[in-house]
Amino acid sequence: MRSSNPVFSRRGFSRDNGHAGFTAAPAGGPAVGTNPYATNPYAPQQGTQLGGPQAPARADVMTIDDVVARTAMTLGTVVLTAVLSWVLLPVDDANLGKSYGIAIGAALVAFVFAMIQSFKRTPVPALIFAYAAFEGVFLGVISNAVSTYISPGVVIQAVLGTMAVFAGVLIAYKMRWIRVTRRFYGFVMAAAMGFLILMAVNALFALFGGGDGLGFRSGGLGILFGVVGIILGACFLALDFKQVEDGVAYGAPREESWLAAFGLTVTLVWIYTEMLRVLSILQGND
Repeated sequence: MRSSNPVFSRRGFSRDNGHAGFTAAPAGGPAVGTNPYATNPYAPQQGTQLGGPQAPARADVMTIDDVVARTAMTLGTVVLTAVLSWVLLPVDDANLGKSYGIAIGAALVAFVFAMIQSFKRTPVPALIFAYAAFEGVFLGVISNAVSTYISPGVVIQAVLGTMAVFAGVLIAYKMRWIRVTRRFYGFVMAAAMGFLILMAVNALFALFGGGDGLGFRSGGLGILFGVVGIILGACFLALDFKQVEDGVAYGAPREESWLAAFGLTVTLVWIYTEMLRVLSILQGND
């Protein structure tokens, strides 16, 4: 199972009916529609009959508790470094440029760590914690600046909004109102790719032309694209939940819970930043 987020590729756990098989297996791996862990030495052997000799219970399989615990640790790291950067990196007129520079640098470092982890076949907790720490620095400075110059309550609103999206998607997924199929996966990935390309083009225009580039991050267009970003984040949450569900069902190794935690953290960070952007635009226009 690869990391689940709006930027990086992912490898899901397939089921026989194709409903859960929303990604292809990696090169050299099992075909889509099979259990990717069926060939490992600790997976139940094919042909084992109910009532017959049972394979010994494994103690190293991924569980929901593992995912929850590791996600709490990675999100806790993001929150801790965000709070520290909020306190230690002031955003007043005298220090705003320096703090922004540190924030942008931290965001780039976090992106590099995330990319390295996303291309690894096994999780490296040190890389995941490093990503979370540097991402927290970026979020802390940006959140502090928005709170200082836009509205003191906007950060709390963005946090509550992110929690509401998470809870809403989780309920909808558990109730099977959201069904993760190949078509759903393809649509989400295509939409995310188009969204990222537009944001990259807008950033280039802003870099060389000044202002907000094509206007995708301010005014009415900014609100529209922010809402689209939140919806995409919610869709990726559904894919994250599906990967966790299938990983537990197929007895993925416990270390895979680190990748699940990494994916959930990246997705929640995505939703929070888009939520913060939308709220800051709305309150900045008041």
